[in-house]
Amino acid sequence: MTAHGADVPDGDGQAAAGRGAASGAAASNGDQSIEVPAARERARSIPEAAVARLAVYLRALVSLADQEVRTVSSEELANAAGVNSAKLRKDLSYIGSYGTRGVGYEVDVLIGQIERTLGLTRKHSVAVVGIGNLGHALANYGGFPSRGFPVSALFDLDEDLVGVPVGGIPVSHVDDIVQVCTDREVTIGVIATPAKGAQEICDRLVAGGVQCILNFAPVALQVPDGVEVRKVDLAVEMQILSFHVARRQQDAAAPAVDGAGADPPGPDGQADGDARKAGDEMESANRMVERL
Repeated sequence: MTAHGADVPDGDGQAAAGRGAASGAAASNGDQSIEVPAARERARSIPEAAVARLAVYLRALVSLADQEVRTVSSEELANAAGVNSAKLRKDLSYIGSYGTRGVGYEVDVLIGQIERTLGLTRKHSVAVVGIGNLGHALANYGGFPSRGFPVSALFDLDEDLVGVPVGGIPVSHVDDIVQVCTDREVTIGVIATPAKGAQEICDRLVAGGVQCILNFAPVALQVPDGVEVRKVDLAVEMQILSFHVARRQQDAAAPAVDGAGADPPGPDGQADGDARKAGDEMESANRMVERL
């Protein structure tokens, strides 16, 4: 089964590189070898925004693979990922994948290329610190292990929680972070604590060998070189949503300037539609925060 007919012009360019690209395998359209240093240099040049989109493409591709789809055009993959096809082709060019004209991209091959680029072929182990409402949700989230990020350690200050299993894993005390993270080879730490004490938690995770930290605490963390931090601030995300709501309302209220004598949007026109759509986005975001 394929996502489109093999004779449909795709415009994706050259053939996709095979799964062995990272180890110097040849691209499928010409047996031209790709050296590992060149691949590494190419990965370093990928913009951060493109890296985020690669993760979205991977999710869409895995869904296609589950449906036994073997090839996909740039237009089809772009639609599934919610981007335009030109941006998708540009993003995939960063990892050396250009597809095959008239065929598109081989789903399994592209999954392998993106996984290597995102470092998903390496073993990861996740620790969650702070087993409140958010920590509980993260510890029980089935999407982590299914995507290669198994949670192997949980920590909290509350003595009543220590030893209690959450998601099948007993909670350890924060005093044991260094030892437990070292023993279980934790590579990613998730901080779901209040701002107070978050830096100390971060320091302990780093001392335990953690290389990447996902920070939900409302504070900027200081880490040594070589440790990556991603900050997730739900309040900031809500403020960004609020900005978009306000901008749409302003645009809807502004008189039309496209053509002489154009009437402003009426109560039943585009203005109401945009306002309702923006309100729906805010309501959806509120429900997400309540669940967390």
